[in-house]
Amino acid sequence: MTTSVKKGCLPPGLVSNLQDVLASRKAGSNGEEQSKSEESEGPSSSVEANSEIDSSKPVVLVTNGDGIEAPGLTVLVEGLVRDGRFNVHVCAPQLDKSVSGHSVTLGETLAVSTAEIHGATAYEVSGTPADCVSLALSGALFSWSKPSLVISGINKGSSCGQHIFYSGAVAGAREALICGVPSLSISLNWKKDESRESDFKDAVDVCLPLIHAAIRDIEKDVFPRNCSLNIEVPTSPSTNKGFKITRCSLWRCVPSWQAVSSNRHPAGHFMSKQQSLGIQLAQLSRDASAAGAARRLQTQRKSVEIESVAVAGRPDVQRETVKKFFRLEFLEKEQEATDEELDFRALENGFVAVTPLCLPLHVESEMHGAASEWLAAAITGDE
Repeated sequence: MTTSVKKGCLPPGLVSNLQDVLASRKAGSNGEEQSKSEESEGPSSSVEANSEIDSSKPVVLVTNGDGIEAPGLTVLVEGLVRDGRFNVHVCAPQLDKSVSGHSVTLGETLAVSTAEIHGATAYEVSGTPADCVSLALSGALFSWSKPSLVISGINKGSSCGQHIFYSGAVAGAREALICGVPSLSISLNWKKDESRESDFKDAVDVCLPLIHAAIRDIEKDVFPRNCSLNIEVPTSPSTNKGFKITRCSLWRCVPSWQAVSSNRHPAGHFMSKQQSLGIQLAQLSRDASAAGAARRLQTQRKSVEIESVAVAGRPDVQRETVKKFFRLEFLEKEQEATDEELDFRALENGFVAVTPLCLPLHVESEMHGAASEWLAAAITGDE
């Protein structure tokens, strides 16, 4: 079958693009039978290529919340690779998911693509940090069954206090804990107009001794169990006052919702890298035709409904859809707490705050007693 294009109706660049697509399809048909025979052999148990892994080195899995191209992750992976003591693997979100919390993607297909990070086996995932860690530990992506340690970070911004519930970086470490794998989450207390990209490298230098100690004690089976360590690096990592064990505070930024005139959320990439312009325009044309048909059908249905209402003698009521747009921002606020053992206070004082985070499986006896009394009163109807 031949396809002709009238050059006077389309831009020359588009014509050339369409011709390239047709040529590539023709060339691809020659290898179709070979592709089918390869598929008939069945999928491999792991997507990862059969790259050699030095069994003498522990496997470290790295993820983050800011996305695979974030400088914090890049510098951390480069530092681990340069250190030479680990088999470094990366499974991180394709886009920024820094405030995604512990959300997971259920019932939808995630796209996984290889990523180029020197010295590491890396994949980017169209999901959340929790998705990335869950997938990596499932055995479906990597050839190993379980890493020695999962490191999530380095996050650009503090994850102290109640921000552990928003933080995608902390969620990545928490997902590892749920799966029974020791984990660390690392954040840099980034401050606008004060912090620099080079601070991430200093943060890696600060945390590497702690990572070495964690791997050593994991192998000796003396690393703290049933908890993940949330490491908060101060704004100036190179002048830190040392490590300090802290407790999770109630600190949080103030949420501020602002009404805006329109949806200012940045649009995604309009054109896919893998698709040609011709295919994109063809898809848009089909979508536009389908949308037009749907609108016409909806209009016809409304006309029929209005006519039937008039016949029944009921008033014609048309409801107007009101759409509003809001934007959430977090505002800094001064904290009055003076307890030096709290995470945010130690961080502001220049310490590297290390906070053990446990899964909420155990309820304190005082809280349990109060809840028990309330439930008994609620059931009996006492006021």
